[in-house]
Amino acid sequence: MSRPSDHIDSQPAPAGDGITQPKLGFVGTLRWFWRQLTSMRTALFLLLLLAIAAVPGSLVPQRSSDPNGVTQYFTDNPDLAPVLDKIQAFDVYSSAWFSSIYLLLFISLIGCVIPRTKHHLQALRAKPPKTPARLARLAGFTTRTAPAGTDAAAAVASARTLLKQGRYRVALFDSPREFSVSAERGYMRETGNLVFHSALVGLLVVVGFGSGFGFSGQRVLVEGQTFVNTLLAYDSFNPGRFFNDTGLDPYKLTLDDFQVSYETQNLDAFGQPLDFSALVSVTPRGGDAQAGKVRVNDPLRTGGTSIYLLGNGYAPTITVRDPQGTVVFTDSVPFLPQDANLTSLGVVKVPDGLAEQVGLLGFFYPTQAETTTGSYFSSFPDLTYPVLTLNVYAGDLGLDEGVPTSVYNLNTDHMEPLATRTSDIKPLELKPGETQELPNGLGSVTFENATPDAAEGDYSESVPRFASFDIHHDPTQGWVLLFAVLVLGGLLTSLFVPRRRLWVKAIEQADGSVRLEYAGLARGEDPALESAVAALADRHTTLLERSNPAPKTADPA
Repeated sequence: MSRPSDHIDSQPAPAGDGITQPKLGFVGTLRWFWRQLTSMRTALFLLLLLAIAAVPGSLVPQRSSDPNGVTQYFTDNPDLAPVLDKIQAFDVYSSAWFSSIYLLLFISLIGCVIPRTKHHLQALRAKPPKTPARLARLAGFTTRTAPAGTDAAAAVASARTLLKQGRYRVALFDSPREFSVSAERGYMRETGNLVFHSALVGLLVVVGFGSGFGFSGQRVLVEGQTFVNTLLAYDSFNPGRFFNDTGLDPYKLTLDDFQVSYETQNLDAFGQPLDFSALVSVTPRGGDAQAGKVRVNDPLRTGGTSIYLLGNGYAPTITVRDPQGTVVFTDSVPFLPQDANLTSLGVVKVPDGLAEQVGLLGFFYPTQAETTTGSYFSSFPDLTYPVLTLNVYAGDLGLDEGVPTSVYNLNTDHMEPLATRTSDIKPLELKPGETQELPNGLGSVTFENATPDAAEGDYSESVPRFASFDIHHDPTQGWVLLFAVLVLGGLLTSLFVPRRRLWVKAIEQADGSVRLEYAGLARGEDPALESAVAALADRHTTLLERSNPAPKTADPA
């Protein structure tokens, strides 16, 4: 049947006339933005984004932890490094973009947790919901017939007792000829969820405070050297934004001995290190020296700091004399390992005392071996046949301009090679205790033997070792541990505690019997729900049969 021509549906819609929605306005836009930011979906996205944003920090060296590595990166990548520096790739964890993600995640989590906590507290105070009228529609529905003589109210009361023993929150309901009990449990699941997110917020807060008020410093010590915990004694120092050097607790740290053991039995792992141990003496302010040990992943804690062992190597003692025999330089110089067998590279700079400024570029081989091409390498990391070779340069060391330079780098652009592999004079080659003359009569250089009284050919203790320490202070370590435990506990609780509701209904039938109905409902996945309902029904009927035993029949005889 056609509609009249004047019916509203028969009129063509005006052109361009669509659905008109109210404008949000400034306040409405802010409210919409806040709801989007504080949704759990946004929080999870920001958490994933934060993990991705942290990846560049592991790909390139960071100024906060490896300033020398950043300098070397600029040297190796002169074109790429400035570009990465502009986007703060060498300061990832303090960069503007990383901090923005961090703060947005912090705000989003707070915005998620507070309303959910309020709702959860209200749910805890509320009683379980009323029993549904049709339990047959729910999961695990089953029925039983109560033993003869069972009272419906008493049956529900016994079911209530069983449920309370199972740590359910219960509530009784009754209507004409029907009695029921409603029970629920699993609120610990939501509690664990809230604890997880609240602890995550706390973890973000204390990590931020720890990085702001803590510090990290590095110091290289040769055996026998002492470090005092003062700002000027560090080789490199990375303070937090709010760090104050008056908070440093002075103490002395002396490297007494550095012990290393290597694998010598298993040929497949020959030369692999088995253990590194730095034996130290710690003297607190106003106290006596105490022996300690620093090992890999086993820091020493003293003076409010944790002392970690970062690296180690050899520090040959080199002495340079002028032609008259006057010592112009002597020191144990840390040589940086270049491979697993500790072939090491070191630099000695002699700016004063000789006719020219002299730079020595040295290679140290703990156990010298030679390739078929005549080049040297170390075949074992321990001191079996130590050899030191020195390339000698003379000229301008670049120190007079007052520009700081790395002690591990020798700029030879303005220096003349006097003894190198490409010059007329080959590099100087010394074993512990030997002395050789410098070219052009500049003087002499000695490779000092740390154990001059050792037996001939015994080089086991001839060269001192150095250890590189990272001294770290974090005032929030205890709080970080606490919140980490809460995060783990909350996560496990939210994953493994099921949230479920159970109902038991007793219905008085017209013939005087009592029909029992059981059903359950889960929030989320709960594969054990149906078996839980069946187990409750079996236990309940067993309890009722014990309370109302069937009358004994008379013996027909």
